[in-house]
Formats: sequence, structure tokens, C-alpha cells
Amino acid sequence: MQPEFNFFQHWYPVSPVEDIDPQRPTPITLLGLRLVIWKPKSSETYRVFLDQCPHRLAPLSEGRVDDKTGNLMCSYHGWQFDAQGVCTHIPQAENPEIVTKNQDSFCVTTLPVRQANDLLWVWPDAKSAELADQTPLPLSPQIDASKGFVWSSFVRDLAYDWQTLVENVADPSHVPFSHHGVQGRREQAKPIPIDIVQSTADLIEVNVSRNLKSTIIFEPPCRLEYAISFGDAGKQVGLITYCIPVSPGKSRIVAQFSRNFAKELHRFTPRWWDHINNRNPVLDGDMVLLLQQEQILQQRQATESWKTAYQMPTSADRLVIEFRRWFDRYCQGKLPWQEVGLNIAESSTINPDRTVVLDRYKQHTQHCSSCRNALKNIERSQIILLAYFAITVAAAAILPDSLRLKLGLPLVISGVLGLAAYAWLKFWLTPKFYFVDYVHSER
Repeated sequence: MQPEFNFFQHWYPVSPVEDIDPQRPTPITLLGLRLVIWKPKSSETYRVFLDQCPHRLAPLSEGRVDDKTGNLMCSYHGWQFDAQGVCTHIPQAENPEIVTKNQDSFCVTTLPVRQANDLLWVWPDAKSAELADQTPLPLSPQIDASKGFVWSSFVRDLAYDWQTLVENVADPSHVPFSHHGVQGRREQAKPIPIDIVQSTADLIEVNVSRNLKSTIIFEPPCRLEYAISFGDAGKQVGLITYCIPVSPGKSRIVAQFSRNFAKELHRFTPRWWDHINNRNPVLDGDMVLLLQQEQILQQRQATESWKTAYQMPTSADRLVIEFRRWFDRYCQGKLPWQEVGLNIAESSTINPDRTVVLDRYKQHTQHCSSCRNALKNIERSQIILLAYFAITVAAAAILPDSLRLKLGLPLVISGVLGLAAYAWLKFWLTPKFYFVDYVHSER
């Protein structure tokens, strides 16, 4: 019998560091565990605690970083905890010794944390901190400035399971169809010969034999990486994805996009612009397909295996097959939700409200510092442009007749241009941060 894979004793990147607000606690969920990220004022690195105060189990993510002590304060009764999770203050304590004598009982559960490759990494098993120290992070060799690479990052919460996410990213053949007009085109689809290089409990590696030499690596449980080479000049682009199990029916993708050429273009394209026009549309196109695929597979697996539910006759499906075999062999085809007290509730219906299924704001914008700030600036610009239009029209109206043509006309024209810019921001750009429907039949 194969040893069971322990999902809790691995490193997971939960967010790009640049997207975490150092001024306030941030809630996240990993493997069904509700966690809180926060940054002590005296520290250069973040801390991750179990998101529950030991007093009455209130969420610490609703707390604040105290201005005076720099510690994490629970907003329910004001208990405070330092960077090591030790309780330092209880406002209701009649005697300070209540705190000092009971620190072991009053402490918060802390998790091992690291910062590397611009990501915040968490080890979700608090009881194996020593093993965490000895376990290397699943870092990508393509995220390395010393080798000439530049990269950008992206994060989004998804409304389907971790295994569905891994299966989707491991399938290059869907790209020209699911992402037609965004990445690839239907008419350019070709057979994709995939060769298995190695497949073990710790690594699956395949080569893709086509015009561009490609290697795909799956390092369980989360790193799934593409390395694509261009010619013999050493040019390379990478898609480094980390597939994060959140809870039953929920996952998160943390992605990094690297290249070692055309580096200056990286500086000229705003991160938020890339997200709303490229990264989010890709995931939108998958979302509407994968929700139904996942539900039907779950229903059919009550009576049969994926091996008969799926029909996968081509070489393009080899990595998906190899992942499914790995999942069966080492994980018995399931995630460890019961270990954290969660039951898998299989939904009999798919949410028909596409504004919820494709909610970019809740799934991405609120988690991304670049998109959050861009949206704030865009909304402020709308107010300014609308005010400018009103002021220019009013100013033109009160001008004397002798100046109305000479000064009034340019004012009105500039006001109308401002109104046009307002309309573009409000009706074209702003919705891209919230919701854009993805209808495959119209593409």
C-alpha cells in the first residue's frame, strides 16, 4: 500500500507579498483552516496565526495592529498577542499575573511562515515546525533575477475544487478553445504530443513535443509550472502556478509569469491592466466550463471512476491522466477535509447567477493591491471629470455674449471631452474590475 500524502506538511504560497496590506490583518483560508496574516510593527516579515482568539474564539482577522504596542489586538475584548502568538495584555485582568502565569494556555496557534520569490509561504501544520524548517520551498528556477528573468504575479479565488484546478492547468490542449482570442485561436489547434519523463510521489515531469520546446512539472501539492523555450538563443517564458486547496468546492490560484527577454516591456505595462485584460479573462473562460464539469464528475463518481467517466484517447491528455493516477495512488482520490471537520456537500445545482460565478471583485480585485488602487483612482477620476464638466458648462453659461464664442465654446468642448472620458471610465473600464460576462458562443 502506498504511503498517504500529507497535504498539511507542505509549503503553500497564499499570496503575493505586494498584495498584502501591512496595516491591517488579512483573513485567508488554506485546507479548510481559517488563518489571519498580519505584520508586527517591529518586524520586516508577516506572521500567520489561526484566525481565532483563545478567549472566546472571535476572528483575529477582524482585529487591528495596536498603534502603541505593535501587537495584534482582538476587536472583541482587546486581548493582544505578539509576533510569537504570546498573549501580552488582557484589559479585563484584575491582576497582571493572570497573563504571565497562563501564557501557554492563552497563546494563539502560530504557523511557520517564509517570504521568498515575492510570495508569502505558509506551512499549515503547527505541530511540525521543525520539519518545515528542513523542507525546501517549491520555488521555480524561472523566478530568478540573477538569471535575467523578470516576472509579474496574480492571485484569484476560484469556485471549484483544487483537483479541478490542477487538472485544468495541466491540460495545454484546451487553451486555443477555452481562451480563443485571449490566448491562442481555435483554428490554430494542433495535436499535442506529451511524453512522461518521470512520475513519482513527489514529482511528475513531462515534455511537450511541438514547435516550441516545453516542459511541464507538477510538484505536489501545489506547484505546476510550464517552461517554454524559443529557439537556440536561450529565450524562455514561464507560467508558474501554485494551486491552493481552500475548502470543498473552493481553490485559489497564485500565478507568476516570467520571461528572460523583452524585459523593458515588463515596466511599461501596468500590472492592473494586464490583470483586467489578460489574466482575468483566461480564468473567466475556464470558470463557466469547469463548474459543470466538476459537478457532473462528482455525480458520476458515485457509481464509476473517472477512468470511465472521462474519455481521453489522445496524447494531449497524458498529464491529466498521470495527475489523476497520482491523486488516486497517494491521496485515495480525496482531500483531507474531514481532518479539519469539514464535510463535502455535493451541490445538486450550479449557481445560474453569472455575476456571482464570475465576480472579479470578490475573487480578485479586493485581493490585488494594484487593481484595488487602480480602481480607487479611476473612481476618483470619474468624480473629478463629472465635476469638471459641470463647472465648464456653468462657466460658459454665465460668460457675457461677447466672450461666449471665444471662451465659452472651448470650455464646452473641453467639458464634453471630459464627459466622454468619464463615460469611458464608468461604462468600459470600471466594470472590468467587477464583472465581465464570458459567453463562448459569442467569441
